[in-house]
Amino acid sequence: MPANTTMTGAQRMLAACRRQPVDATPVWFMRQAGRSFKEYRALKEKYDFLTMAKTPEIAAQVTLLPVGRLHVDAAVMFSDIALVLEGLGLEYHIEPEVGPVVAKPVRTQADVDALMVVDAEEATPYVFETLRILRRELEGQTAVIGFAGSPFTLACYMIEGGRSRSRMYEGVKALMFTQPGVWHGLMEKITEATIRYLLAQAKAGAQVIQLFDSWVGVLGPSQYEQYVLPYSKRIFEAVRPTGAATINFGTGTSSLLGLMATAGSDIIGVDWREDLGAAWRTIGYEHGIQGNLDPAMLLAPFPVIAEGARRVLRQAGGRPGHIFNLGHGVLPETIPDDLARLVELVHNESRKPHPATAGKR
Repeated sequence: MPANTTMTGAQRMLAACRRQPVDATPVWFMRQAGRSFKEYRALKEKYDFLTMAKTPEIAAQVTLLPVGRLHVDAAVMFSDIALVLEGLGLEYHIEPEVGPVVAKPVRTQADVDALMVVDAEEATPYVFETLRILRRELEGQTAVIGFAGSPFTLACYMIEGGRSRSRMYEGVKALMFTQPGVWHGLMEKITEATIRYLLAQAKAGAQVIQLFDSWVGVLGPSQYEQYVLPYSKRIFEAVRPTGAATINFGTGTSSLLGLMATAGSDIIGVDWREDLGAAWRTIGYEHGIQGNLDPAMLLAPFPVIAEGARRVLRQAGGRPGHIFNLGHGVLPETIPDDLARLVELVHNESRKPHPATAGKR
């Protein structure tokens, strides 16, 4: 970009998703919509999580909190991956500090057959109204991010009934290996519901769609390729004609990154366990990359945060297609002012030339 060019956050974020030139590296944070803000905590004292997520005016209010305070380039809607379950007719609730809890786990063919995929607008109209509000409020200035949980991660909650105590999801893998017909039937239904949900998000105004495959790191490459990858591919293929940019994010995915790159997203999210430069070499420079500062580093003094951020930028090397983010969500203990300083640092530092990538892809 010419030295005197200044982009809006929306322009910066969307250009990076397409691996086009930007004036500075775009920044947003997973779980930036609340948690560390006192205003969010005040709302939590009045309303439970699902009430906030299902009330468009409140969800939009929470989503917008970090935009003015942090000057991030994208606003991720306040919601939860569990809302897709409403499009399957599955009862659940959200437990604080635990996440989605399914009242009746899905473990048999009869359980799968009982799931009914319904129209997304009918199941979760409040999600799409929230997105419409956000586009009106942010149009031309800050990109709007929608999201869904991946079929695998949603299946983990549906089969286990909630988050696995061991975090290894042994029950999920046991069903996968011993009842492959049940597994694939379940994945088919979740995939169909997710596609409907994301297409409706894009229609309502989401400019970027992130697929959260939060628990996929428990799988090996051959397991991922056989039991998960085909469904992720179908989702990204379905979303592509909408024009929304796409991000495929998982945690603990060092051994899966090459395969994840074949799923068809524009950007691959990388957590802090992997050197960003090494991850990019594995993924291939024809893809963009998102990440990957350790969220726990935000609890350190700011000079430590700054050095961590500069390390990430050095590893990215100024290549097109880098979106700065944490390797996972913002921790509740994070100081908002440190997040704002981090955004400013990344914007300023990334405007400097990166001679290490001169002549490279």
